[in-house]
Amino acid sequence: MSMSIIIMTTVTSIKMSSLAPSGDLILYIMYEIITKEMLTPTICRMRVHAPRLAASALPGQFLIVRATENGERIPLTISDYDKEAGTVTIVTQQIGASSSEIISFEQGESFADVVGPLGIPSDFTEMSEDELKGKRYIFIAGGVGTAPVYPQVKWLHDKGVSVDVIVGAKTKDLVIYKEEMEAVCDNLYLCTDDGSAGFKGLVTAMLEKLVTEDGKKYDQAVAIGPMIMMKFATLTCKKLNLPVIVSLNTLMVDGTGMCGACRVTVAGKTRFACVEGPEFNGYDVDFDEAMRRQGMYKSEEIEANEHHKCRIGRGK
Repeated sequence: MSMSIIIMTTVTSIKMSSLAPSGDLILYIMYEIITKEMLTPTICRMRVHAPRLAASALPGQFLIVRATENGERIPLTISDYDKEAGTVTIVTQQIGASSSEIISFEQGESFADVVGPLGIPSDFTEMSEDELKGKRYIFIAGGVGTAPVYPQVKWLHDKGVSVDVIVGAKTKDLVIYKEEMEAVCDNLYLCTDDGSAGFKGLVTAMLEKLVTEDGKKYDQAVAIGPMIMMKFATLTCKKLNLPVIVSLNTLMVDGTGMCGACRVTVAGKTRFACVEGPEFNGYDVDFDEAMRRQGMYKSEEIEANEHHKCRIGRGK
């Protein structure tokens, strides 16, 4: 009896069906990669078939991808979702062995598991229309952190909320989501370290310029990107007396609160980014501790990159 239940569960997790407008039955392989696009040489965008997840997803949440049966659980912020198409979009930066494995998958192939949505949605998703009316948001995005900013800006745009976005990258070739962001925000400000696109300098300098020189007024800032960027974005916001929310998604490992790798001190108390976040009041986050924790597994990751050899038919 128990054996038949296991078999049925496995089968239903692999395929599901739906009716096309013609009435034909369409079979989908669950977690199939519908589209794949390399945004930069190391940043990949994938649209994955996961209808139950797409139906429940909200801005600020994340999911967990397990590429193969024996693969590592990788938390990734949801970069977009389409409830009608039943798809979610993930953006992965190739850094270690597991992210490289995810990127090695091609369109038409399928991940073993995609679980979610997880985490607490962004605060504004629980606000009423009256609360949102008249508010002005400024988003500060750094590098691959631009991807999870997009669904938040899109959601607010659809509600008629005024949103400006600052996107930072080292050079113009590393800027992602430019066209997508322009379509859903009031003003997009690009910043590059080398000045090859937009403002030459840091996102924090642009934020300060907008507020102190251009006279822009904002009710709420949201910063998502590298930990060091969020730290200094928070310090700049504090200087400008501007409330700021940050996302600590880069700390997560297990994604369920069991491993403790995402422990962080917020307002003097220990919090778990994956179950109590990933978004927190930036003023309250101990960024120095978070950055130390972020570097805890560097030696293991280096070893994995040097010695890992794929044994599922992808390695050479």
